Amino acid sequence: MAAISKTAPRWRERLQALKNIPPVLSMVWEAAPKVIVASMTLRVITALLPLAVLKVTQVIIDDVYNLTARHTALPHYFWWLVALEFGLASLAAILVRMINFCDVVLADKYSRHISTKIMEHASHLDLTSFEDPSFYDRMERARVQGTDRIVLIQATGLLIQQLVTTVSLAAGILFFSPWILIALVACVVPAFLGETHFAFMGYSLNFRQTPAKREMEYLRVLGGSKESAKELKLFGLAPFLVGRYAKLSNELHEQTVGLAKRKLMVGGLLSLLGTLGYYGSYAFVIYETVVGALTIGSLYFLTGAIAGASTNIQALFATFSTIADQALFVTDLLDFFAMKPAVSSKPNALPVPRPILEGFEFRNVSFTYSGHTRLVLSDVSFHLKRGERLALVGENGQGKTTIVKLLTRLYDPTAGQILLDGVDLREYDLEDLWRETGVIFQDFMRYDMTAAENIAIGKIEDRENTFRVRSAAQKSLAEGVIRKLPKSYDQILGRRFEGGVDLSGGEWQKMALARAYLRDAQLLILDEPTAALDAKSEHEVFQRFAELTHGKMALLISHRFSTVKMADRILVLEQGQIAEQGDHEELLLRGGRYAEMFELQASSYR
Repeated sequence: MAAISKTAPRWRERLQALKNIPPVLSMVWEAAPKVIVASMTLRVITALLPLAVLKVTQVIIDDVYNLTARHTALPHYFWWLVALEFGLASLAAILVRMINFCDVVLADKYSRHISTKIMEHASHLDLTSFEDPSFYDRMERARVQGTDRIVLIQATGLLIQQLVTTVSLAAGILFFSPWILIALVACVVPAFLGETHFAFMGYSLNFRQTPAKREMEYLRVLGGSKESAKELKLFGLAPFLVGRYAKLSNELHEQTVGLAKRKLMVGGLLSLLGTLGYYGSYAFVIYETVVGALTIGSLYFLTGAIAGASTNIQALFATFSTIADQALFVTDLLDFFAMKPAVSSKPNALPVPRPILEGFEFRNVSFTYSGHTRLVLSDVSFHLKRGERLALVGENGQGKTTIVKLLTRLYDPTAGQILLDGVDLREYDLEDLWRETGVIFQDFMRYDMTAAENIAIGKIEDRENTFRVRSAAQKSLAEGVIRKLPKSYDQILGRRFEGGVDLSGGEWQKMALARAYLRDAQLLILDEPTAALDAKSEHEVFQRFAELTHGKMALLISHRFSTVKMADRILVLEQGQIAEQGDHEELLLRGGRYAEMFELQASSYR
């Protein structure tokens, strides 16, 4: 546990974390302004009721004492005071329920609001962010903190309520003796400092545990998912995964319990000071009453005010400690929202030409991933002309998919330029570029939605256009798959939801191809589009592909030379550079790397 103490934030850092509160409260206000106004109004009224009840009770007790001890008649409004006390107590009970109702509504509205903001913000970040493991730790902390930080919001409202109550009761005590108030505050401060110290140590521990918790979640999903079930059983992986999960879980448990034990011992001793302050003040008030300095009603008022003030001062510090703790946790949420994409549209960005006339040009393009020195692409130059079908071939890791990501501006080049109709690609509106691009990647998504929605993902604004969705299905040969489904286009695909029907790899691939065809874009990119198809289906798909890409630009990546040979021009990538280029026949006659790979693949079919 010594490591925890070393990493616990210093007091200056703890206080600096309080600057996180205003932006969070701003997000809360965005989520539910009317609920906040109602909640704060109710809390302020509730906070003033204890003083009002004590004052009314003081008058009642003094009137009763005067009646019994001095035989003085009750004032004419006496029973109205009794009724008023009953009314104040009833009002307090009603207000508490109303505040709880506001808290429930606010928690739900805020959780939905912040979850939506996190999803929306994540969608605007660069692809490179999602390829960085540390990004997932940050996003996971942001997600958890975004939904869990409702405690901060409720604590802030409670702090205001406790502050108003404490100030009102303190004013009553101050009227009789300022020393009582000073003693109460002085005895509570050490307990507050102790609570705050352990709260921030808890944050430090939680921060360091995030990677392990994420690994545990991965192991939990791995141990109970459809995708891993076959290998889990055949390879006997269950004991290994369970053991690894248990080991991580035990380590985190020991760390958490160790910190809790220290907090229990130190916090318990410091809390005794608060009890000492209360009973010391209580004894002083009794003494003042015994010597005749205070009336019985004043004794009741002061003992009630001291008890209430002592409780509220401790609660006030505890609530402030909770807010400081929660404010530090919010750091990661705000850091997540502070992340900005490096790839974005410039102000007044140009629309993509319609039609594109000259096409795309890579001019001395190099690319390396952030934090790495190895060039994935080195000084690559080529031209994808209007109406041309261009194929990329090469072994895995030679930069083929990287070229696709640069062409679609998911990445920007490290060096060199990518031009569209002679203009740098960075000058164009990013979303407009994507609208004119249809892509299917080898690792395409399988959406647990209806068949129609799976296709409509390609151009979501056309999801209600049945004709266009079915036309895309026919072009990709997905129509034959869908006709066999029990509910046709309304059939839920996948096994995640009840009634869902799973498809084979080739059938899913036809659904993904339909998305690309639905887009009807000027640039069509197919990255291993037929990897899961049998030979007959592949032949049918590419007969359609030749027709459907007529007059458009098409970029094709495939390891199957029966597919590649239909391209107008073929680029052979090796070591991140273009080793050869030409059409199928030219490259075979040249007898270079392409001919070597073609012969190697062809020999396996002889």
